[in-house]
Amino acid sequence: MPGSLLILTGPPGAGKSTVARMVTADGVRPAVHLHTDSFYVWIRTGFVPPYLPEAARQNEVVLGVIAEAACGYARGDYDVVLDGIVGPWALQPFRDAARRDGLDLYYVVLRPSLEVTLARGVARDAPQLTDVEPLKGMYGAFAGLGELERHVIDTTEQAADETADAVRRRGCSAAFAL
Repeated sequence: MPGSLLILTGPPGAGKSTVARMVTADGVRPAVHLHTDSFYVWIRTGFVPPYLPEAARQNEVVLGVIAEAACGYARGDYDVVLDGIVGPWALQPFRDAARRDGLDLYYVVLRPSLEVTLARGVARDAPQLTDVEPLKGMYGAFAGLGELERHVIDTTEQAADETADAVRRRGCSAAFAL
């Protein structure tokens, strides 16, 4: 039976990587944790920070590669938790690949308050993004998601294990399906 693809996203500092590690570590089925940042650091020359407007073409290529990798694992019977900044603007490659391969696709946005996001974001270690203005901008990208607002889990008051439990219980449900 093919696996599924769960996109676990939100602003920097939302807890995506921590939660993805927790969810994939104790899965009932074989599971893969794909960290989108890895796909960007593999670019050795010509890298543009993905939050800059001039990174549009780079981001399009990288997201396509990530979607293919994620779906490749899922076709191989792995449940995939993809962890990264994947806003509504970046979903089409995942939708197309999942539809093509007949895979279940889920979308969960972890979104703590702006204050919590900034506190976590600036406290992170380099080389992660810790600059306040880009953090605010990325937070804003996940505010007011329209029809995708139902995919949000407010993690402001949650510890990482509580968020991981919520993702395990509800992440791959019809409520979060794309």
